[in-house]
Amino acid sequence: MKKSIIALCAVFMAVCCSQPGPEPFQTGDLVFVGLPPESTSGQDTMQGAIAAATHDGNQLNLIHVAILEVDAKDSLWVIDVTLTHPVKRDSLGGFLKEFTRRDGTLPEMLVMRLKDPSHAKEHVERVKSFIGQPYDYAFQPDNGAMYCSELVYYSYLKPDGTPIFDCYPMNFKNDDGEFPPYWVRLFERIHTPIPQDVMGTNPQAMYKSEALRPVNNTLVK
Repeated sequence: MKKSIIALCAVFMAVCCSQPGPEPFQTGDLVFVGLPPESTSGQDTMQGAIAAATHDGNQLNLIHVAILEVDAKDSLWVIDVTLTHPVKRDSLGGFLKEFTRRDGTLPEMLVMRLKDPSHAKEHVERVKSFIGQPYDYAFQPDNGAMYCSELVYYSYLKPDGTPIFDCYPMNFKNDDGEFPPYWVRLFERIHTPIPQDVMGTNPQAMYKSEALRPVNNTLVK
């Protein structure tokens, strides 16, 4: 009986020790902000319009991507660009506050890492070179402004200078083949045609890149 108990304990310890613990976050990790479909069903907001145009049937609509930086004191910083601010570096607390919903809850925060992170610090230094650039309401390339996944696209480069991530013809239409009201109003206001099929990026497609893998850790405890 005693031998059986010892054997069971040994098996239990082996199983427990084989379970990987949380990975520490690293500079260059990407944070994807996801909302359930019911939270983005309306097409009168940017979140809803993005979801209507880019959702792929997954449980989450990924509506934003940001870049993590870990400093010498192991503090977490976030670099991103949104409708409310230009490209900037903010504390993790400031970033989470911006995305806190009216009911006090936070969206899902999915952290991904390059499978080859050897140049991650270089990518982030390149990201920081864009600090101060305004949000790209026109969703056009090379216009001195950035939207969230565009910031990642132009900052994460291979050694030969080509982007790590792919770009695609952008879609702004919903499943009915129509432009959501938000896009219609936005592009009328800035006097620019809706850039349907212009080459670009979006968080939903970037998240599925073969260059990335999930990080075994939770950004929001």
